This record gives sequence, C-alpha cells and structure tokens, in this order.
Amino acid sequence: MKIAVVILNWNGKQLLEQFLPSVVQHSKNATIYVADNASTDDSIQFLIQKFPNVNVIQNTSNGGYAKGYNEALKHVNEDIFCLLNSDIEVTPNWLTPIISEFERHPKTAIIQPKILDYKKKTLFEYAGAAGGFIDKYGYAYCRGRIFDTIEEDHDQYNDTTSIFWASGACLFIRQSTFKALHGFDETYFAHFEEIDLCWRAYNAGYIAKYIGTSTVFHVGGATLNAVNPKKTYLNFRNSLFTITKNVDGSLFSIIFIRLLLDGIAGLKFLFSFKWSHFMAILKAHFSFYRHLPRLLKQRKQLPKKKNYYKTTSIVWSYFVKKRLTF
Repeated sequence: MKIAVVILNWNGKQLLEQFLPSVVQHSKNATIYVADNASTDDSIQFLIQKFPNVNVIQNTSNGGYAKGYNEALKHVNEDIFCLLNSDIEVTPNWLTPIISEFERHPKTAIIQPKILDYKKKTLFEYAGAAGGFIDKYGYAYCRGRIFDTIEEDHDQYNDTTSIFWASGACLFIRQSTFKALHGFDETYFAHFEEIDLCWRAYNAGYIAKYIGTSTVFHVGGATLNAVNPKKTYLNFRNSLFTITKNVDGSLFSIIFIRLLLDGIAGLKFLFSFKWSHFMAILKAHFSFYRHLPRLLKQRKQLPKKKNYYKTTSIVWSYFVKKRLTF
C-alpha cells in the first residue's frame, strides 16, 4: 500500500525548515509532497536546494486549505493521502500503525493519530487531540480537549477506536474515499472543512478511526492564530455550513438553537470588549444567510442523513454541568 504525505505550504519557509526534516527522516516508506499555495516567499527555492527528493506541487493561487488540497491531490496517485500541516513534528514509526490499520481493515477510510502540543509535549493539542466528535448543534469537541480545557497525556487514549471526525492537522484518507466524496468544499477556504468531509463520509457509510499508537506534535495556529477574528469568522460560518448540509433531524430547530447559542457567544465577546470577534460572528451569520439556498440544494444531493451525536449539548455539559473531560 503506497502512502503520500502531502504538506500544504503558504509562505512557510521557516516552518518547512523547522519541521520538514522530521517528516523526511521518519517517513522512509512514503512519498513526500509539498503543495505550495502560490507563496511569495522563497519556499520553492528552499525546497529545491535543501530537499531535492521532496516533490513540489505548485498551485496557481492561494485557495486556502480546502482548494489548496483539492488542486494538489489531483497530482498525487498513492493509495493513501496523509494531509499534514507544515507545523507538525512527526515521530519514529508514526506511519507503521496507520498503514497496518488500512491494510487489515478495508472499511477504515479515515484515520487520525494522537496529536500532542509541540510547545508542551505532555498536553494534547487543541486541533484534534485524540479524535473528534460533535454534538447535536454542531459544536465540535475531542477526546482530550473540550473547549479550552486540555488534558494531559497519561496514555489514557492509547487505544484504537472509531471517531466522528479527524483533524485536518494530520488526516489520513484513502484516495478512493477522497475522490468519491469529491474532496473538500472549497467555499470553506479554511477551518471546519475536515469536519464537513468526515461528516459526509459518515453519512455515506465510511468509517473514521483514531490510532493512539501513532503520535505527532502540532504547534497550532501557525497560519491563523486564535486571536485573529478571521479565524472566529470562518469557524462560526463554516460550522453553520456543515450543519445545514449534513445534520440529521429537524434542520430548522437545530439551526435556530445554534443561532441562539452563537448569539450568546457574540455577547460574551462584546462584554469582554473583543469587538472584532463580535463583528466576526455577525459577519459569519450574514454570510451563512447568503449561502443558504446553495447549502439547502447541497443537502438534498448528499447521502441520506444518519444519527451523528453522542452528546446532545456539549455547551450544556461543559458550562452548566462542569464536565470538563471526555
């Protein structure tokens, strides 16, 4: 089984310089690609000079994570795609249990490894931790991370288990599955596109798993950090996109409650004097309304919806019942 490690880059020479050596060193049985999103720095020259054995794919524009990978993966023919952020350090033998799972279980279509924090390596990392789930209203959470509460790694998630979504920071997917799902939704640009992909995969009958015996370390926020209001905008907007397209049950009631909860989050930003984040939520909602006809059309075209949540409201569980861990 052939595997391709594909790193998306945009003006990230420093990240490539820091993290690409670990990928090259510990991925001997994989073909490594760097897909460049029309960088204006000297990333390409650096790769050609320092890593001549790494394949470079040059996209014609910066279409973000979604379009960037959709374009790049047209040029990749391996059986398994590993979509790897440029700010990740991998570990020895990180690919071995992943490949083994794909080979032994043909129904496994998507895999995520354990993702720990590069800056404090005993902690799980926000982006994906030990595998993702979602509540009835589309709020994402992880084993090892619920909202801003992050667990320390005590080998409590060293298992192999089914999950609902895998983090785009390090996501393995069969080429056949990616093509069958028609890749990422490019209107997302970045953020939540991997949850949409995994949700569509789930509704189509594919299985996603977490493999706790494979570990990577993620910096997180290297491209767009948490204090950037654009990140708030994309997360809130794209979450609403994803619910509308994929959710099972009464769409109107779920969206209505979700909009109310978003409003509470907006007020929290407002009273904390985070004006730009408050405005980002407003803009996210107006963008959602503009896209609603298209989203409803997509909803009709996508596979039949299935029950998707284990927790009705992670917001209620976390903030009211004070359940801080998975």
